[in-house]
Amino acid sequence: MSRIYTPASINDAPEASKGSLEAVNNLLGSVPNLFRIVANSPQTLEGYLGLNGALVKGSLSAQTRERIALAVAEINGCNYCLAAHNYLGANLAKLSKAEIEAARRGTSSDAKAAAAVDFAVKITNNRGAVSESDLQAARNAGYSDAEIVEIIGNVALNTLTNYINEVLDTEIDFPITDTLAA
Repeated sequence: MSRIYTPASINDAPEASKGSLEAVNNLLGSVPNLFRIVANSPQTLEGYLGLNGALVKGSLSAQTRERIALAVAEINGCNYCLAAHNYLGANLAKLSKAEIEAARRGTSSDAKAAAAVDFAVKITNNRGAVSESDLQAARNAGYSDAEIVEIIGNVALNTLTNYINEVLDTEIDFPITDTLAA
């Protein structure tokens, strides 16, 4: 059970959040608990959806965005996000089980994607304090300055949801993800 009120339905959410939740429902066919719990703050829901929507329009592929989400969730220990992005990675981004596990370990079998995930891991582990060589490694892998900013944006977006879910103990409504074997 979550630590704060989670509206049971769109109708139970604050009036200012209902339109955003309807949009989520239209896009996903349901409204996962993350969105319903964030709906307690219409402004936070709007901000999350706005940044997410903008990053989807960026240059990074859905596969790379999901890899980053998995790596960040693993580092931050967010079981809700691990379950959600394991599901989304497999079903929407079409990542293989091996690729999902690699992302959770901070890498990828695709060299360019591995560089993005590695950079995201360094950002997360070091709270943004990456070295010049870390930044150069992303450039050397072929990422433009705009794409580097998108990687940072994806780390920030996923850190936001990790923290919300961990602080509020959001009830997991995706298939539970196994812990990684050592």
